[in-house]
Amino acid sequence: MNDLLVADSVSKNFGNFKALNQVSIAVPKGSIFGLLGPNGAGKTTLIRIINQITMPDEGSVLLDGQPLKPEHIKDIGYLPEERGLYKSMKVGEQALYLAQLKGMSKAEAKSRLKYWFEKLEIGDWWNKKIQELSKGQAQKIQFIVTVLHKPKLLIFDEPFSGFDPINANLIKDEILQLRDEGATVIFSTHRMESVEELCDHIALLHKSNKILDGKLNDIKGQYKTNTFEVGLQSNNSTAVLNEIKDRFEVLPATFKNLHDDIKLNIKINESASSNDLLSFLTSKAEVHHFVEVIPSANDIFIQTVKNN
Repeated sequence: MNDLLVADSVSKNFGNFKALNQVSIAVPKGSIFGLLGPNGAGKTTLIRIINQITMPDEGSVLLDGQPLKPEHIKDIGYLPEERGLYKSMKVGEQALYLAQLKGMSKAEAKSRLKYWFEKLEIGDWWNKKIQELSKGQAQKIQFIVTVLHKPKLLIFDEPFSGFDPINANLIKDEILQLRDEGATVIFSTHRMESVEELCDHIALLHKSNKILDGKLNDIKGQYKTNTFEVGLQSNNSTAVLNEIKDRFEVLPATFKNLHDDIKLNIKINESASSNDLLSFLTSKAEVHHFVEVIPSANDIFIQTVKNN
């Protein structure tokens, strides 16, 4: 089986409110899967069902080919958006306690905690209370206790909340390394730049329904419009610009370019190629900038939600 987690036609109601409507996703093993959507789309409800915090009204969830059972909790690491550390407990005492709840022995937990505390350079925090730490520092502890027991499936809900750019990049690198070591990750966030950097696959929920899913690169290919950013220099800019407008569809340009003599977005039809456009441009002017416009995860998110 290539999918670690499969949710099949999952629905959930809270009174008269339908939180999920026949939602299905398949999370490939060894991937980082982006679970995206506006506030209230149903992401957190689906995550809570996967963690068996609540149960679906309809549908099923399989983990590694088996229906979800209470014993699967040890195979899942969950970092919720709303953090759950006990503020008055000492860091080391709390980390040991949470590790043992996941089935680790005290000796094994101490050994792994030592590794992570040294790796993240926080060894002097062991006897501090959580309330003595900043939000970002507490987030590091929450991250460690999430991954400590080496679960098959890691679920991160807004994992970079509270981090400065340096520490956010540090945790991003750790997530990528965990993926490379065999972990499967579900990643829920509103930060689309993080989706670009981390996710192999995405699913987009909106108003309790799944409206898009697949490999991120394939989805980008479906949304591209054969548009190219072009920066040119010419001794006769007006004439060159008129020739381009006669032959191609020209759109407003917003990209940054050191040479602003002519700056355009040019859209070509499906029968033409990028080489055709480039050959034409080089025959008319000096080309300083030529890049295909690939839609970002943010562009796709906004367009798809608006269309639905």
